[in-house]
Amino acid sequence: MTSENPGKPGNTGIKRIIKAGGYSVQGLRAGWKNEAAIRQELTLFIISLPVVILVDITMIEKILMLGVGVLVVVTELLNSAIEAVVDRVGVEHHELSGRAKDMGSAAVMISLIFAGITWFLILGNRYWF
Repeated sequence: MTSENPGKPGNTGIKRIIKAGGYSVQGLRAGWKNEAAIRQELTLFIISLPVVILVDITMIEKILMLGVGVLVVVTELLNSAIEAVVDRVGVEHHELSGRAKDMGSAAVMISLIFAGITWFLILGNRYWF
């Protein structure tokens, strides 16, 4: 144990940061490999990049449009993590397991709706309204 991190052994400083980055990359790879929704949302986000760059809107609007895309991907990653933990505990039906999965799914849905509304309002304000 170290004095910097009492009660939790392990690496500290730059070594910890490097290892944490590696774990994050592993998580992204696992999400890409095992979750179709993550592949779809990351692909949509990548496709949206040139649209956001080329459209004539303010920098804040660009940041908002990209930010809601990041929000969707982050929410989907967290939802997939919840599902993986619930499935690890057991595949039999349990009310709490179902509730956890449903709430994770609801979080993804809300982030998708928010992203759609954000894009619609920003592009609508620029081109249609």
